[in-house]
Parts: sequence; C-alpha cells; structure tokens
Amino acid sequence: MLITCLRQMREAKGMTQSELASRVGVRRETIVHLERGRYNPSLKLALDLAHVFGVPVETLFQYTDDPPTS
Repeated sequence: MLITCLRQMREAKGMTQSELASRVGVRRETIVHLERGRYNPSLKLALDLAHVFGVPVETLFQYTDDPPTS
C-alpha cells in the first residue's frame, strides 16, 4: 500500500494538480492517482516530485505491506 503526503505538500505550495503535473511532465490524472495512493510512481517521477518540493523521496512516499485500516 502506497502512503503519500503529496496532496498536502502540493496544497501547501498553492499548486493545482495541473500545475504540478506540468512541472513534472505527466497528465493531471496521474497526480490524482498518486494523491489517492492508487498509482506507484516510477523512480524518475518520484525523484522529480521530490525535487519540486525540495524534500527527500521518503518524505513524499512510503510503502507498506499492511492492509488499509477502515
């Protein structure tokens, strides 16, 4: 399961999903799926996103084998 704080980081910078997508060269839908934890980014995309926010990749993304809690 992918855990991400991408949405919070994006909103804190005042960026739209479209703006972020444009900066890293993907479609807005990719950002939507990333924010919802439904898409595992490539290493390049993860690094590009981390660069935009000036943080390590581990700050944006974490992966766990634990099932989601409801």
